[in-house]
Amino acid sequence: MTDDRSTGQQLVRLTEQDGVWTLLLDDPERRNAISPTLQRQLGEAVDAVAAADDARALVVGGTGSSFCAGADLPAVFGDTSRSVATLRDDLHTVYDSFLRLLDLGIPTIAAVQGPAVGAGLNLAMACDVRYVGPRASLAATFTRIGLHPGGGCTWFLVRALGPQRALALLLDGGAIDAEQAVATGVALSLEDDPLAAAQETARRWAAIDPQLVRDVKTSVRTAQTGGFAASLDFESWAQASSATKPQVQEVVARFRKP
Repeated sequence: MTDDRSTGQQLVRLTEQDGVWTLLLDDPERRNAISPTLQRQLGEAVDAVAAADDARALVVGGTGSSFCAGADLPAVFGDTSRSVATLRDDLHTVYDSFLRLLDLGIPTIAAVQGPAVGAGLNLAMACDVRYVGPRASLAATFTRIGLHPGGGCTWFLVRALGPQRALALLLDGGAIDAEQAVATGVALSLEDDPLAAAQETARRWAAIDPQLVRDVKTSVRTAQTGGFAASLDFESWAQASSATKPQVQEVVARFRKP
């Protein structure tokens, strides 16, 4: 794929304060659609957070009325001269820009203030936690244009909704509104200002010992995919490690008899 924007145009804003990083898609005129330029800058921004030793949490949001309108369809699918195999390889490049979030050891929080469509839905689902605003919607509209879901959408939705609801949503090309997202557990809570709520949570989690946060995140993932034995094994190592830290020992000391 070729870049459709000048390299000097910044479509992703990345800021940091006290270990809390905020990544904002910033192309509101195009509803933060993932153009080649935004795709590249998004991947670079996630890499910058991954490389920051002081990173404690990441908030992902969008400017304007939309969180992310999904892929820039002409840029991604407009070249019909490519073989299916070549297009598949190009798609993996698009996917990689937001799926890099899955590799971060720190908590990631999506602040979804408006529509998150297609790849935008995937971007939100790639985060650990989601806050939604009153105008948010999480839309898996692929089949409405005759397109199979991509970017991990099927995996994300089956894990969040179960196979029955995920299949119905994908075949209908449907959307989940803010209240439904909270009711089904896709989002953590409905907030008037999801970005502010996400940043407040990020600051709270950033104050916790970073190794403890990483281990808890790993423990949750292990519980999802590894079965009880693997989960229990990891917990025993992580709990033993945390027990040697000063914070725990200070609490233990208070319980010791004089």
